[in-house]
Amino acid sequence: MAFTAPSIEQLNLLLQFDSDSLERGIKVHSSARAEVIAACRALHGLGLVSQPDGGYLTDAGVEALEHVQSLAGLLGAR
Repeated sequence: MAFTAPSIEQLNLLLQFDSDSLERGIKVHSSARAEVIAACRALHGLGLVSQPDGGYLTDAGVEALEHVQSLAGLLGAR
């Protein structure tokens, strides 16, 4: 299975969350790129974020962020 463009958008969006302070959420504005809005809605549908436009990470979202950060580190992403 390969990463699709939408899944890469979701991974990048997860990386926008601050893992040092999970009390800080994010807000995806209606003026954001359509791909980012769709990624946020998809993460909400998966139960990883609290709101369709961002909000806070759920417990599952925190776990997903840990995995994404590990993967990004392995791949040398910045």
